Amino acid sequence: MAVTDLFARRATLTRSLRLLGEFRFEQRDPARFYGALANDTAAMVADLWRAATGHSPVGQTLLDVGGGPGYFSAAFADAGVHYIGVEPDPAEMHAGPAGSGGAATYVRASGTALPFADGSVDICLSSNVAEHVADPWRLGREMVRVTRPGGLVVLSYTVWLGPFGGHETGMWHYLGGTRAAARYTRRHGHRPKNDYGSSLFAVSAADGLEWARSTGALVAAFPRYHPRWAWRLTSAPVFREFGVSNLVLVLRPS
Repeated sequence: MAVTDLFARRATLTRSLRLLGEFRFEQRDPARFYGALANDTAAMVADLWRAATGHSPVGQTLLDVGGGPGYFSAAFADAGVHYIGVEPDPAEMHAGPAGSGGAATYVRASGTALPFADGSVDICLSSNVAEHVADPWRLGREMVRVTRPGGLVVLSYTVWLGPFGGHETGMWHYLGGTRAAARYTRRHGHRPKNDYGSSLFAVSAADGLEWARSTGALVAAFPRYHPRWAWRLTSAPVFREFGVSNLVLVLRPS
């Protein structure tokens, strides 16, 4: 069984439209948006794990690099997974509602220098973090390093030239990240949280695929929010940079 076979059944047009609808709540109702995204991510990871190993992920240890304020920890706890979140920003770590993190473990650290032993976790996840790191593939190498042989690395990131590459600056990033950030500052009176060149970087689909293939551990790559019939975009150079809004790289260290 291919590692994506189970998740492919979930990747319907209905799911894609539902998630797209949730994006409009990111700023005004983050609990709703991130809660929905966390539940969908936990289901995706569970499907990938079952397809790869033939077993439920219950009882496995998952390291979430850039886990944020607890929404993901609650979703994975509900799935029976032992969750460890890594977050460099303590303010971000505590930004969620009280109790959202449950009994999860949190570690303050950088994703590019994870304080964990080689092969110490079963699953390593990073959701929408790589585009916020100046050296995203150093983060990727760390994720592979800490994942045990036969485990699973799931690295998902926003592609710069996709429609959501500019984050809160909207599609003005097509005129350049610096120009988009400057326009946002003029309109809102403050710099964007995802500020091009400091907390947001241009990461391409091609670069991610090249890095993942170089590890020898890549087993799947697909657009995270697209229906299954649109996954073929991933193998289309140039078109994937604009059409794949978020790329998922799935690796199995050996």
